[in-house]
Amino acid sequence: MKTLKQWGVLATATALGAVGVAGFGAVASAHDSGGSQKAFTLTERLSGYHETPLALSTSGQGSIRLRIDPKAGTIAYTVRYANLEGTVTQSHIHFGSPSQTGGISVFLCSNLGNGPAGTPACPTTNPGEVSGMLDSSDVIGPAAQGITAGQFSELLAAIRADSTYANVHSTLYPAGEIRNQLSTHDHH
Repeated sequence: MKTLKQWGVLATATALGAVGVAGFGAVASAHDSGGSQKAFTLTERLSGYHETPLALSTSGQGSIRLRIDPKAGTIAYTVRYANLEGTVTQSHIHFGSPSQTGGISVFLCSNLGNGPAGTPACPTTNPGEVSGMLDSSDVIGPAAQGITAGQFSELLAAIRADSTYANVHSTLYPAGEIRNQLSTHDHH
């Protein structure tokens, strides 16, 4: 026969379990629904202090502005950079959490001839600026991380989960000279 204290513990555990399951369901359904279809804008500053696997002390700085339109399935972008210590080689949006190096999802520009057809060249002027428009045809992956070519909705889900970052690579820092996480926490 259970004591009153044992019933109280069991009732509390059951209630907490129900809250945990309900909370999980809300998170899963928010991810599954694709989130809001309203367009939104992200702007982030890029610096060497956010690079991985090691932070960099560089005079390089920059910014990225994204205008994301989920309904149209497009991302208009502008990347600006200045005072890079190397010559710009390429810029991307990667799939990776803070302090993590991830695979490339989309090319923003490249001077290496390694981007998909239509990838603009990165201006080699310092400061430089490049703008463009992305859609599902620009999403290249990373397949090893669960985003396959053309999966715009998966890229959008990763952006909304604050699990993407933009960076600019240079000849001095081929893995990336300046970077920052793309954060939507204040932009929903």
